[in-house]
Amino acid sequence: MQLYGKGILFRLRNKNQGNVKLAKAIDRLIQDLENAEVDSISEIGLIRRDAEKVHNAGYYFMDIHIHRTLILIVIEERQATIVWAGNHQDYERTLKTTKRASKNG
Repeated sequence: MQLYGKGILFRLRNKNQGNVKLAKAIDRLIQDLENAEVDSISEIGLIRRDAEKVHNAGYYFMDIHIHRTLILIVIEERQATIVWAGNHQDYERTLKTTKRASKNG
């Protein structure tokens, strides 16, 4: 499968520089997604047993080395796009900012 948005995972890896196990786990995630033969987001659990669906829009929690990470992945026609990745605090910060902006706009 084609994988777009890998830079998001590379930034996560660079942010945690020195964590060799996390870096290897991110590389493994990229490899798993690129080697996957799935057509829909619902099939991610077949290739990544650590994928826990938390929203129907394609939000998944994944245990990337004991680093609980939320990743937004969109899969369409054998193409996967990583839209966002971060920890739970990053997610709450992003969500709160979005909610405030929509209330004020």
